[in-house]
Order: sequence, then C-alpha cells, then structure tokens
Amino acid sequence: MSRLRRRAPLVLAIPAIAGLAFLVLPLAGLLIRAPWQTLPQRLTEPGVLAALRLSLLTASLATGVCLLLGVPLAWVLARTTFPGRRIVRALVTVPLVLPPVVGGVALLLVFGRRGLVGEWLDAAFGVTLPFTTTGVVLAEAFVAMPFLVISVEGALRGADARYEEAAATLGAGRWTAFRRVTLPLIAPGVAAGAVLCWARALGEFGATITFAGNFPGRTQTMPLAVYLALEQDIDAAIVLSLVLLVVSVAILAALRDRWLGAT
Repeated sequence: MSRLRRRAPLVLAIPAIAGLAFLVLPLAGLLIRAPWQTLPQRLTEPGVLAALRLSLLTASLATGVCLLLGVPLAWVLARTTFPGRRIVRALVTVPLVLPPVVGGVALLLVFGRRGLVGEWLDAAFGVTLPFTTTGVVLAEAFVAMPFLVISVEGALRGADARYEEAAATLGAGRWTAFRRVTLPLIAPGVAAGAVLCWARALGEFGATITFAGNFPGRTQTMPLAVYLALEQDIDAAIVLSLVLLVVSVAILAALRDRWLGAT
C-alpha cells in the first residue's frame, strides 16, 4: 500500500501532470509578464487605489450582509424540518451555478426602478439601488451568500446537538442556547464561510457590471477595472490581476487545513 502511494501509474501521472500544467501555466504567465519594475508606482495610481478601496469596502459590507442573513438561514436548514426544505436548499445554492450575468438581470428585475421591489422603494423612499455602490454590495452578496450558508450548515450538522439540549434543560431559551452554545461550537465554520464569502465577493464581475454598472469611484471594483484596463493598458490589468491573485492565494493558505487537508 505504501509503495502504491509513492508511485502513481504512468497512465494517471501523465494526465495529472497535464492538468496541473493547465492550471498553473496561466498563473505563471501572469507572474512572468508582470511589470515588476513599475509595480509600486502602478499600485499607487489613483484608479488602482480607488478600485482597490471600493472592492475591499463592498466585499466587507457584502460579507456582513451574508453573515446577518446567511447564518440564520443555515440554522433553519440544519436544525428544523419543514415542507419543501430540499427545495429551499436547492434555491439557496442556485447562485453557485447560475451565470452571474443572469443573476444581475434578476436583480434588476427585482430591485430596478421598475422592478418588483425597486419600484416601491423608489416611490415610497426615493431609493434607487441599481448603478450605485449599494447595488454593488447587493450583487456581491447575492452571488457569495451560498458559500457561507453551505459552510455554516455543514458546521451545524457536524456539531453535537446534545450541548444545545443540555442548555435547554438548564433553562436556556433557544436564542440564548444559540448565542452561548451553538455559535461558539460552529465558529470555525462561520469564519471559514465568511472568508470564502468575502473572497467570492471580491472577485465578482458579471452580476456587478449588469446590476451596478462600471463607474469609476462608485461601482468600478477591481474585476471591472481589469476588464476596462485590458482595452487600454495591459500592464494595469496585470497589476490588478496580481492583487486578486495574491488575495486568492492568501485565502487558500488561511483555509488549507480546513478545506485542503494539508499539514
């Protein structure tokens, strides 16, 4: 058995190496073509800094929205039984497979000025969400929330429910048991889901450009700035891509013990 683990058969090793090369070579090309000599100056350009600040702000706000709504949703899916729970769980995961542009169109139909909710918001409060920074937050939260819900639901299913039952026998209410017992038990799962949610929000493109547009300083996040820079300044696009790459690697390094099983 140990010998089999050390040496892979050639018929598997060759496609495995090819698959690794297919995934690594584009990243290597990005690093090779990066303008390292002018990198510090490019990172401090107003357009780059504005896109970076906006991306960090909106991704953090979107993660906050996902935590506020996603943790209770995960608890309901994991701890309660109700008709149609499987359908609800499927609907929660739809944004994972839905093309982001379609998600942006759906957001416009609901929150646009003539949308199901947006028309009422505009008439009652004068609030317009599309093509605003708030619209960016909504678009990012829409595509990122499933990552949080799935992670937290998995943590809840893995947590021992007997601790909650013991808290209930001692007189703790459901909210107190959740706050004092359940939440500390699933804290690693919540943290992992929040980090993945933040990373997904940071890299969101399709739903953002469809629902919020691409306005510098207001809705132009880093992925949108990369898209625009490809037509004007390839070096600027590479610099922004490097920033997103560094963030992605940092996320994987932080979560490697939980998701990759590395030691």
